[in-house]
Amino acid sequence: MGGRRHRQILPVSAACPGTGQRAGRRYPRRVNASAPTPLRAPGGFPVVGIIGGGQLARMCAGPAAELGVTLSVLAEEGDGSAAQVVRSAPVGDYTDPATVLDFARHCDVVTFDHEHVPAPVLSALAQAGVPLHPSPEALVFAQDKLAMRTRLTALGIPCPRWAAVATAAEAAAFGDSVGWPVIAKVPTGGYDGKGVLVASAPEEVAEWLARGPVLLEELVAFRRELAVLIARSPSGQAAAWPVVETVQENGICVEVHAPAKDLSPDLAADATAAGLRIAGELGVTGVLAVEIFETADGFVVNELAMRPHNSGHWSMDGAITGQFEQHLRAVLDLPLGDPRPRCGVTVMANVLGGQYDSLYPAYKHVMARDPGLRVHMYGKGVRPGRKIGHVNVVSESYADAHERARHAADYLQGVVTE
Repeated sequence: MGGRRHRQILPVSAACPGTGQRAGRRYPRRVNASAPTPLRAPGGFPVVGIIGGGQLARMCAGPAAELGVTLSVLAEEGDGSAAQVVRSAPVGDYTDPATVLDFARHCDVVTFDHEHVPAPVLSALAQAGVPLHPSPEALVFAQDKLAMRTRLTALGIPCPRWAAVATAAEAAAFGDSVGWPVIAKVPTGGYDGKGVLVASAPEEVAEWLARGPVLLEELVAFRRELAVLIARSPSGQAAAWPVVETVQENGICVEVHAPAKDLSPDLAADATAAGLRIAGELGVTGVLAVEIFETADGFVVNELAMRPHNSGHWSMDGAITGQFEQHLRAVLDLPLGDPRPRCGVTVMANVLGGQYDSLYPAYKHVMARDPGLRVHMYGKGVRPGRKIGHVNVVSESYADAHERARHAADYLQGVVTE
């Protein structure tokens, strides 16, 4: 096999041992000079910088403290999700090279809360010798869907039939060849269903084509959506969690079932092998999420994310080593932890903004009703459809875990009231 080799692959078998800027937001051009300089922990432990202050950075804080690692977060706002729990969280514009360089000079390594950091910023960091994980050369395949499709196709990784189109005529030719409707995607900047369109005619993508090339893909007849989560370190050690099922509504993940129920062992092995190969061939360091469609003939890769991912939130409570701890281990080139499930199955249910402006009464209710439930809140303002937290339930039964997780999330959203 070509590409980079893995020094070690940890097992995945189960065991039972005990985004871009928001419109109207203004950033200071430089990092706030009054922000405290990160203090190195006793014993010479490192400082990990995270660009972006969302919930993924927030959920790195607990594992970082346990590892003895200091976190510093370049936050979009002073009261953002990560800034609430990370002591060093200067506010700055992640699109400004000088700002990010000022931030990075206090850090031993730098990683990302999201993939939206512009190429000039990444280039400036790399030229300054800042250790970046993942590297700009790898991150481009998570930032640019056309680059990703081109590379994965060259590697022989199963993908939907696709084309890069620049004109309505090219769109028509592709749609006529694979059959309408097709999936249209903007190459960069899309997430959580944004920048994705089911198109039934070339005219429906005309507005996007006016701004540049568009990725068109065949509409895949899939059985369900799965995800493979990999962690890989700079020295080449790699670890894979079990393949999970993700349940999507309106382009947003609402549940994750870990491991995926009734998944063929052969398909699980093939999907995991593909994830490990992608991580090695692309030179990914840190956590890689590979979103895939299960089909009648096997699977095809949908998208990549090079950071902790919603499909891995279950691992915080359901795996021996959760994705946030593993991501920190990986970017620091520490030995990776064991990714196996702690026991049985885990169901994760996202909590989306719903009926309640004040969540605390509902939060207390679900914790009292189900003491075994794990509730993770992100410290974010409530608005309809916004991810504001998630719940995890670990059980020996899919039915039990699903009922409990679903009820808790629904109660927190105001869907049920008892």
